[in-house]
Parts: sequence; structure tokens; C-alpha cells
Amino acid sequence: MPTDITSFSQITLSVDDGIATLTLNRPDKLNAFTATMMHEVIAAFDHTDANDDVRAVIVTGAGRGFCAGADLSSGSNTFDYESLEPTPETTPPRPTDKLEKIRDGGGRTTLRIFESLKPVIGAINGPAVGIGATMTLPMDIRLASNTAKIGFVFARRGLVPEACSSWFLPRLVGVSKALEWTFSGRVFLAQEALDGGLVRSLHEPDDLLPAAIEIAREIADNTSAVSISATRQLLWRMLGADHPMEAHKIDSRLIWELGKGADVGEGVTSFLEKRAPEFTMKPSVDMPDVYPWWEDRHFE
Repeated sequence: MPTDITSFSQITLSVDDGIATLTLNRPDKLNAFTATMMHEVIAAFDHTDANDDVRAVIVTGAGRGFCAGADLSSGSNTFDYESLEPTPETTPPRPTDKLEKIRDGGGRTTLRIFESLKPVIGAINGPAVGIGATMTLPMDIRLASNTAKIGFVFARRGLVPEACSSWFLPRLVGVSKALEWTFSGRVFLAQEALDGGLVRSLHEPDDLLPAAIEIAREIADNTSAVSISATRQLLWRMLGADHPMEAHKIDSRLIWELGKGADVGEGVTSFLEKRAPEFTMKPSVDMPDVYPWWEDRHFE
């Protein structure tokens, strides 16, 4: 039976047989992004990381939209953070530290998704514009409804691409395509996103979530959770390496340590015995000693 985590107001989070589904849940506003939603998405990923029963996370939107971008109800002051006065509904309160005040909320969201221990699958079920598009970039696999529309609209709002998208987008689709989409700021159809390599596949609206679940199920049923957590970070973080030797340094140590673990023994034995594996190692307690091999980066 699905388990619903109900302590959220603008998202929902449920877990069913190892697969977590995070749903942006402001359907009357096309799931427009707010500070509250940011904090709840971050908290949801804290939960899925801490829960060893979760093997993959699917992110989608309620209703007919994925996320229409930032909530613009504050009008022309929406992005002028100093001019926005806190209200009793501000949850949680806006930070007072100067560095924290200037941090982009979309970037805080994508950085948290980037650090996820579990694979993340984006099921883009409708319009995904602004932060609605950029929040999908650190997700590992993106699928879209054939009715979805996507737009990196920042230049049309007088802004620059946010949510760390200047790092993610060129790595996913190439710098020329990234510049074309961000220069024009136009909203384009899902087919163009597929042709440009932004999404893996297009689906009829009713088939989108089942397709995402099928991918998640393949991971959950057949792989080691520790292997997946290490692999996810290995591939993402090597995008910034300046030489393949950097990958060799880390994957050698990971293989050395994992090779002595229970999951490798089970993986080999189950293959030889022609049966499904029963992996027992848990990311919460069984990650290799070399993990993490990177230094945390801080906003400054």
C-alpha cells in the first residue's frame, strides 16, 4: 500500500513499493513555484535520502501543469527580494543573513536534487517554464507528456538563467542549443525538447506516469541501492573533471571497497545461479569509506 507523507502544503510525497512520487501540488496555479514549495521539495529529498526503502524518486505535477515557473503574484517586485516585506504567511521566514538573502531559491532546489542519494526521474506532465524547466535539469531521466511545453524564459523577464542551469543545461543539450533556448526565451513544444536531447521520450498524458514507474521499477527490482547511489554521484561529478585520470582515481577505490561487500557477493552469486538478486546493503550505513570523495561547496 502507498504511504503518504502528509506534512506538506504545496507538494505531496508518497512511497509505494520502493518508489517515491513527489508531486508539485498547486494545480489551481499550474504549480507555480514559491519559497514554501522550495523548502518542501528540499525536505522531501531529505526524507527520501534517509529512507532506505526508497529506491527511486519520481517528480511530477498535479493537474494539467508541471510547474508554470515562479509565482508572480508579487508583480514587478517578485524578484526584488529586498523590497518584499515578510507577511504572516511567509513560511518559513525569509533569512536575515545577507548571503542567505541573495541566494536563488531555484538553485537551492536544484543543488539538493543534485545531491540526492536516489535516482530522480522527472515526469513532465504539462507546462514547465522558468524554474519549472530548470528544476528538472539535475534529474537523471526526464520524460514528458506529448502535450507538455517547455521554456527557459528568463531573458523575456529581464533575468538570467537561474537554478544552476548555466551549469546543467549545456551539459545536457550542448552549449549551442542551450544558448538558442535561453537567448530566445520562447516556449517550445515537447517534440523539440525530445529532438534537442532534453527529454528521453514522449508519452500520451495517461501513459506518462506508468512509463516513469516502469523505469523506476527496473532500478528498484534489479540493482544494489549502494551501487546506484555511488554511480549517480560518480557520473554527475565527473562532468567537471579535467582528465579521465580523475575518474580512474575514484572508481578504482569504489570498486576496491565495494568488491569486499555483501552486495557484490550476492550480485555474482545470483547471476551464476540464474536467479534474481537479493541485495542487502543500505545507503544510510553501507556506503564505501571513500564516499564522499568531494569537498562540499559553500555559497560565498
